Amino acid sequence: MGPHCVVETRKQLGWNGWYNLMQLPASIGKYELLEFLGGGMSHVYRARDTVIGRTVAVKVLTDEGCQDAEAKARFLQEARMAGNIEHENIIRIHDYGEEQGRPYIVMEFLVGEDLRHAIRDGHTGDLNNKLRIARDVARALEYVHSKKIVHRDIKPDNVHIDASGKVKLMDFGIARAEGLSLTRAGFALGTPYYMAPELVLGQLTTDQVDIYAFGILLFELLTGQKPIEGDTVERLFYMILNEPLNTEPLSRAGLPEELTALVRHCTEKKADDRPRSFREVIAELDRMLGTPVEVAPPRPVPPTPTPTPTPSVRPPEQPPAGQPARSKLPLIAIGGVVAVALLVGLYFALRPAPAPAAAVNGEAPAAASRVLPATLPAGRSGEMVLVLPGPFLAGEEKRTETLPAYYIDRLEVSNAYYAEFCKQTHYDLPAGFPADRPDDPVVNITLLDAQKYATWAGKRLPTALEWEKAARGTDGRSYPWGEAADPERANVADSKSPGKRVQPVNSMPAGASPYGALNMTGNVSEFIGELKSPSPQAVQSFAPRLSPPPAATEPWYTIRGGSFDARLAFGVVYESLSVPARFAAHDIGFRCAKTLD
Repeated sequence: MGPHCVVETRKQLGWNGWYNLMQLPASIGKYELLEFLGGGMSHVYRARDTVIGRTVAVKVLTDEGCQDAEAKARFLQEARMAGNIEHENIIRIHDYGEEQGRPYIVMEFLVGEDLRHAIRDGHTGDLNNKLRIARDVARALEYVHSKKIVHRDIKPDNVHIDASGKVKLMDFGIARAEGLSLTRAGFALGTPYYMAPELVLGQLTTDQVDIYAFGILLFELLTGQKPIEGDTVERLFYMILNEPLNTEPLSRAGLPEELTALVRHCTEKKADDRPRSFREVIAELDRMLGTPVEVAPPRPVPPTPTPTPTPSVRPPEQPPAGQPARSKLPLIAIGGVVAVALLVGLYFALRPAPAPAAAVNGEAPAAASRVLPATLPAGRSGEMVLVLPGPFLAGEEKRTETLPAYYIDRLEVSNAYYAEFCKQTHYDLPAGFPADRPDDPVVNITLLDAQKYATWAGKRLPTALEWEKAARGTDGRSYPWGEAADPERANVADSKSPGKRVQPVNSMPAGASPYGALNMTGNVSEFIGELKSPSPQAVQSFAPRLSPPPAATEPWYTIRGGSFDARLAFGVVYESLSVPARFAAHDIGFRCAKTLD
């Protein structure tokens, strides 16, 4: 029940109208589903209650989720738990049910923005208004705790603010009621920036984990930045467990000392050193709101000292010459380290700030298992950029995946390169080939054509995970350039220019991915070299486009990235569309990948 799922947001997943998740309008129970809003394991729709005419948001578990016994149990747990909560600062659950084995939750339909975007866009107002927002969040959590429920995922994304300033706490998907546990052994849930030390260590979950997360959220609300930053989960965990919270940004902003003291109190390493309950937090915030809060002039930021190397989660020991360093984590047994390191990332939403242009997604070349060039020369088939090995956050749910190092084309394959391939191999050029536009991406080719080109070039088509990591980096960003939905950074349609055309492959440098690849959003959609079983809707939608009509039993693949004649979609870096291998279109092209020798 993430914020983008219940806020009135338009996500265009059906690029070019080829494919729909559900034929709308549709019905479930007494609710008419009108518009898809988003989702991962569950899908959320704007809907109408046909009995009383009320607009609601309906969250429906997907087929995949229904086949996962634990996912279904967690969904139903969320429905029952949130359905028993009624508070002015908590999203209201109107109803829940199950139809033909598919559970659904009916929620209050919210219009506004989540706190993450409000902070980013400067919509949180003056200091007193920020304190009011914090107090309303604290009130919601105080009520939740009175019901013996620990939320466990407090972060700005899960706080909603409407146009009148009303604050609502959302998303009880991983909340835990006293005496009830649906967490697989070894799994820690939550977002790492806001995780309390005891949650990192896999210890007993109490109300104190929410108080700690609230303190981190309060810091971010007051300063506009996270107090804990790191490029890896291991670095974040080390800071959470061992480094005192740096409150200097609060002081530099001229905030009162008692406010800094409250943040520090909520984020103490030991749970027993934090406020005993949110009642204490609310009382302190009420006291500050009852007295005009003076803000001192911001202090100038001192010059940044030369950084010193930072330790990883496990401080290094001195290894024998020529041997890699071995390390250990203070305060935790080796077995606990392995469990946390391997499993906790599956539920994280890791979003560090974008890396400087000089770096490759914040990773130094030394991170590779051997020294590799950052790019491969163009040769006869286009320059390639290096994607470093290691974990990254994939899909809408930001699950942790790991890939070895590989290269991917910096640009989409152009008409010039494809023409050279056809010339050397005596392969037919596509119909209507625009020889006068050599720098445009080649289109009107099938996946089979693309595979033949890749083989000639000594490359291959990328896998879905390779394409996604190259497009969004390691931090799970929503677009190649970051979190902001900025159509100016991609060749996509918009309300001002709905009839855009394809652009040269080296266009849109402002929308480059963390690894320097261009046009991974917009321009042309790109083939992925993995077979994919189509849905019945996909087969039906292509029936009038191909002769003979495609069958589900023939080879199908996917395309990614959107194109010039579709609007910028929220899930453009991880959503895909199924297409038959023999299908070609004016807005589908490709780029190649290469396995390291």
